[in-house]
Amino acid sequence: MTATVALYMALVAFGNITDFGTNQQFVQHVLSMDTTFKDPDLMWRAIESPALQNASYVAVIVWETLAAVVLLAATWFWITGLRRDAYDRARAASTVGLVMVLLLFGVGFLAIGGEWFAMWQSSDWNGLDAAARNSALAAFTLLVVHLPRVRPADADRT
Repeated sequence: MTATVALYMALVAFGNITDFGTNQQFVQHVLSMDTTFKDPDLMWRAIESPALQNASYVAVIVWETLAAVVLLAATWFWITGLRRDAYDRARAASTVGLVMVLLLFGVGFLAIGGEWFAMWQSSDWNGLDAAARNSALAAFTLLVVHLPRVRPADADRT
């Protein structure tokens, strides 16, 4: 499962790097709040500076890339741990990478994008469903990574 999230994050980062403009527009619209209900009580939150919008988007790409690298390393640790029965590094690296994904999609997209910048109000630039799916996948994977290991000797005692 760590490998699945690693591959997904690597593809997301690769797509954002090689097709910079597509999701750049997404970030610009969310931060500028130009497709929300334009409630005056909320519009003060809008970030209309292209420099700040682009800096935010680059920060997201950097975070995605780092998460992908950490999760790819964790996948390697899981593979090599199978031979040596050594999973501590794999579990630790998976935890770091998966928490990074949860922070990106849970805090970044659901909380900040969805609520602070009222992304939920936009019918055109609303990434809440995708963010929820990504958060759920990362959270489920994190739970699986931390399940207690049942060894054959332990199974005989039950």
